[in-house]
Amino acid sequence: MTSDSSGPPELGAVVVGVDASPQARAAALWAAAEADRRGRALHIVHAADTDRRAILSSGDTLQALRETARDLLTGTADAVTERFPGLTVTKELSRQEPVAGLYAAAGRRGTVVVGSRGLGGFGALLLGSVGLGVAARTKVPVVIVRGEAERAGTGVITAAVRGASDLDWLAVAAAEAQLRKASLHLLSVCNVLAHVGSVTTMLDNVGSIAEQRVHEVAAMAEHVRDRCPGLTVTHHVETGTSVPGVLVRATAGADLLIMGSRHRMFRAGPSLGRVSHALLHHGQCPVEIIPPDYARTTR
Repeated sequence: MTSDSSGPPELGAVVVGVDASPQARAAALWAAAEADRRGRALHIVHAADTDRRAILSSGDTLQALRETARDLLTGTADAVTERFPGLTVTKELSRQEPVAGLYAAAGRRGTVVVGSRGLGGFGALLLGSVGLGVAARTKVPVVIVRGEAERAGTGVITAAVRGASDLDWLAVAAAEAQLRKASLHLLSVCNVLAHVGSVTTMLDNVGSIAEQRVHEVAAMAEHVRDRCPGLTVTHHVETGTSVPGVLVRATAGADLLIMGSRHRMFRAGPSLGRVSHALLHHGQCPVEIIPPDYARTTR
């Protein structure tokens, strides 16, 4: 099993994107707690997209937009400071559109935090276009804050893993767990029926596929324990026909669910798969997406 043998990477600055929605305010408070744990400043960004709006809007309209945005930033910063009086908070009114503005603010090592955007009714389960756009193409970790704001903590960070290729970003998951003094739970879902007709043609062989996954995930857990002495690491492989369903249920018992993204080669458009989509739309706790190679580039 190959991976960098060093310990967890140092986690970078925290950037939160805000608008006037209640979900954005909840995301700002979650991001403030994360920044406080990391010993970092919190950078609050509102991307007003004024560069594009300037083409069609009058000067007075743009000025009113800027004033409203500054009031929003000030109100959000005040709410954060009231909850975390010792936290350093900075504000930025970006002229770019939201996704590009958040990317620029995060740089190469920051973590971007955004809220889930409820629309009422069933739409309250859905993710806004900004959150989806940020998560789909980012090169830094992105956290979509979902779930109830006052939800009781569980003391568990769950990492959704598929195999040894996830070891790099597991270093970030371990760092997140250590910051919270939480345990790290490696959860893998083995949909054995997906292999029938490809890897194997006989149902009698699917048991060996699940057994192989169990051994692989156990080895990953042991690897993390070796690199992070003192961190409680548990693991479980669940067989089922719906990977998204199992992982969404798992969010009910976690403070944060972390998974790695897979960049799709030779394909245009967002790179998030159906599992990521399901978690970002229906998860009951914040969901963090970590891009490939991020842990290696931050060491």
